Amino acid sequence: MSPLSPITPAEEAPPAPPRSLRLPLDPILTFAVIGLGVCSAVTLRSATENLVPGSPGYYVHRQEIYLIVGFVLMIVLSRIDYSGLRRIKNLIYGALIVSILAVLGLGHAALGSQRAINFPLFSFQGSEIGKVLLIVSLSALVVDRSRRLGERDTTIRVMIAALIPAMFVIAQPDLGSGMVYMVIAFMLLFVAGTPWKHLAALATLVVVAVAFVLVAAPAAGVNVLKPYQVDRLTAFLHPSSNPQSEGYQQQESKIAIGSGGKTGRANPTQTKLNFVPEDHTDFIFAAVGEQYGFAGAGVLLLLYALLIWRTLRVLVMSKDLFGSLIAAGVAAMLMFQVFVNVGMTIGIMPITGVTLPLMSYGGSSVITTLLAVGLLQSIYLQARASAAFKGRVIRY
Repeated sequence: MSPLSPITPAEEAPPAPPRSLRLPLDPILTFAVIGLGVCSAVTLRSATENLVPGSPGYYVHRQEIYLIVGFVLMIVLSRIDYSGLRRIKNLIYGALIVSILAVLGLGHAALGSQRAINFPLFSFQGSEIGKVLLIVSLSALVVDRSRRLGERDTTIRVMIAALIPAMFVIAQPDLGSGMVYMVIAFMLLFVAGTPWKHLAALATLVVVAVAFVLVAAPAAGVNVLKPYQVDRLTAFLHPSSNPQSEGYQQQESKIAIGSGGKTGRANPTQTKLNFVPEDHTDFIFAAVGEQYGFAGAGVLLLLYALLIWRTLRVLVMSKDLFGSLIAAGVAAMLMFQVFVNVGMTIGIMPITGVTLPLMSYGGSSVITTLLAVGLLQSIYLQARASAAFKGRVIRY
């Protein structure tokens, strides 16, 4: 065809490809999420059947509802262009602060903590939802100042923006979630390309702060943390010194996991008879280890490996820095929570109240994790659409 030849309507655009009924989600990421949800329901069914007399399926049915609601929200969020969230970063950060302060002001106190607002069918934990809100708002802040990452002022602003909600969360007290907030901020700065000297200074500051809180402050008669929190943080160093008090939960957890052997026990006693407190929430990995042994724990950790791998894959394939930072924040949240939770059940990490994502019972935790996965799916879809527009192919 010559340059002056007219273009017929049939030549103006190629025919539209046939529509597919398949949901265009990341298949491996979706498989990992569904697999973890199934593991959670199966484990809870056995671990909680004696907790509520006359209603053995109480916790399981509620967890299934949380998983279904969260999965629907994940699909809805995957259809939203995540880049639009950058324009409302101040509103998102404001919602983060308000949700945490609302729990401090209106929350229900239980076991010495005020972490949730109780509704008839749901307990709202601002610190859990705040993890996703913090990831989005901090990612937008870092992108806006991406050309000034070498300046000390940028690092200080990002860390202060994370420290403010973290301190409110620790005041509930919820030390575990406060630690997650700071890890998220550090990961975002690292992925964005913050100079190493800034990151080293932050790491040094953290070490000094921990030493002050655990050693210097108590010696001076100043209690930054509650006494039981200090005992929990230090008990794992000497678990046998007081096995009936601070070290009890961790000792019983290790016994439960060890008794599971290779394939688990047909009649688990440690978790079913409640020798392991909170075996359906913070210590659910102990229930997995006792009921299904090394094989079951290995399958569970493999699913987490798939989940984190796909999260890092989304980080790499994102079409822009904002998407990469969101994926980095989600990866930091997942990796830290899995490592700390599993670590505290086997005695290599202190007890901090960090939940196991998509496994521990709780609506706020489950829905928060699935909202984070929804953001990952949105980034994935946008990356594939951008690559298709440019004529490139992204393999799974």
